[in-house]
Amino acid sequence: MAKFIFSLQNILNIKEKLEEQAKMEFAQARILLDEEEARLTALLERKADYEEEGRRLRDAKLNVQDIIDNKTAIVTIDGYIDLQRLEVKKAEANLELARLKLNEAIKERKTYERLREKAHEEFIREENAREAREVDELVSYKHTVKNKE
Repeated sequence: MAKFIFSLQNILNIKEKLEEQAKMEFAQARILLDEEEARLTALLERKADYEEEGRRLRDAKLNVQDIIDNKTAIVTIDGYIDLQRLEVKKAEANLELARLKLNEAIKERKTYERLREKAHEEFIREENAREAREVDELVSYKHTVKNKE
């Protein structure tokens, strides 16, 4: 039996490598998003701590400067939180872009794998037909030789 050779195997190999690269980019984007979300969570916790400190300062002996400093810290942390929310949105957009790229790479690889499967099935059919012709020729040759004897 002859060996099956897929003429587009090089392209399929490239598509598989592109898919792996897209998977790596997606994973990297996911890690970045997780880091940005963790930073946002840390900032929100820090703001909650400032707010708690502000309540404590107002309940204790009034020190106007400490209360003003606390209010300034809360306003500043709000700015940081807004900036971090933008970073999270950017990371989410990058993750979505990486996901779309990965999906496209998977579709392309699967397309070439289907082409390979169809080519292999056609190869098997042709090989079976060739073997059947050889068997028919052999049987007719033996039958012709027997009839001549």
